[in-house]
Amino acid sequence: MIGRLTGLIVEKNPPQIVLDVSGVGYELDVPMSTFYNLPGNGERVSLLTHFAVREDGHFLYGFLSEAERFAFRQLLKISGIGARTALSVLSGLSVDDLAAAVARQEIGRLVKIPGIGKKTAERLLLELKGKLADATGGRAPGLGGSAARNDILDALLALGYNDKEASAALKQLPADITTADGIRQALKLLSKIS
Repeated sequence: MIGRLTGLIVEKNPPQIVLDVSGVGYELDVPMSTFYNLPGNGERVSLLTHFAVREDGHFLYGFLSEAERFAFRQLLKISGIGARTALSVLSGLSVDDLAAAVARQEIGRLVKIPGIGKKTAERLLLELKGKLADATGGRAPGLGGSAARNDILDALLALGYNDKEASAALKQLPADITTADGIRQALKLLSKIS
């Protein structure tokens, strides 16, 4: 099995890259979270990999972090979830955001991901419950903060902001902020961005 590849990036065509490892070009599919954090063409990178053998071919998937690869493998264990859907989930949510959505059973965050319908989202929430703690270092993301922070996040998502925007605004707020003040300040922050 191929567990890690280190080489030069030759091509980047989302979601696929070509990695030159000692003269051999490996095609790897990567989630967008990995893709956006890759160095430029011609630069060296080391990726953790998942090697899959199917009837229609051999496929390599690359990840910058062990947490991403672990989450990908957990997603593949779910009936009806293939590699393409697993990549889509990890492209739509970071591992921490996915673990938080599972811990709080937030179906709304999952159905926003292209290709994930209500039934698939419900199955993901059920099957992943308690399984992503290893990927996030044993903590339950999104639950460690105060109830006010969770309410602020929920309010921003309900107002139509995406996960990345809401999380970025939340990070800029003081830890002990109340729900009402937090929503007000987050909206001010988000209005400056857009």
